[in-house]
Amino acid sequence: MKRDLITFLSLFFISGCSVNLVAQTLSATEIIKKADEKFKGEQSGYSVMTMTIVRPGWQRTIEFKSWSREDDYALTLITAPAREKGQSFLKRKNEMWSWNPSINRLIKLPPSMMSQGWMGSDYTNDDILRESSVVDDYSHSIEGEETINGLQCYKIRLTAKEDADILWSSQIWWVDKKEFIVLKAELYDEDGYLVRTETASDLKIMDGRLLPSLIELVPAEAEGQKTILKIVEMKFNVNIEESFFSQQNMKTVR
Repeated sequence: MKRDLITFLSLFFISGCSVNLVAQTLSATEIIKKADEKFKGEQSGYSVMTMTIVRPGWQRTIEFKSWSREDDYALTLITAPAREKGQSFLKRKNEMWSWNPSINRLIKLPPSMMSQGWMGSDYTNDDILRESSVVDDYSHSIEGEETINGLQCYKIRLTAKEDADILWSSQIWWVDKKEFIVLKAELYDEDGYLVRTETASDLKIMDGRLLPSLIELVPAEAEGQKTILKIVEMKFNVNIEESFFSQQNMKTVR
């Protein structure tokens, strides 16, 4: 019995050391990449979401679907409410368009519009169309570890590279050490001021992955204002051809 106990403790200790060693070998960039792929899939992704825009005197909800392929292609379709149903947004590499069926008009979005609020929310066009890459456009460093909602997290600083044309000069992410879920994020402008905070909660299994189904975005200087994103469905590494992301498909996708 004593020998069995010693053997068990030895194996437990060795196993624990191995897990810690693996965790220690992950660089900050590898952790960010894992967290990014958690939502997008390694190659492609599909999602169904609702977004509630909350303002001091009112609120409204928008429903939409999104498809993505790597970092270069994205298509988002508004499915509700009725007055905005059918609007779509397309990204192909560095070019972006919006389609409004009510006026039968296709508009190319200039880079200057990426910082504007998408559909009147606190999310930007860049957030929805993913113009920038948290992996390629930032350098990354681990600043320590903290606990968020009882989960141990890496605290990682993302600093914009000098040649990157992106909205946020820096970000701080709290990434769960076990599942690589971003449980909290702070985004800062070029002067180092906090612009918004995002928190994730209500973890659920979607397409075999544990993910937060609720994300709340709160602007730093807008009292009583926030945007709540509810993830209804997510699928990963689905078969989506590059040809799917076309101006013609913007008008017909359902």
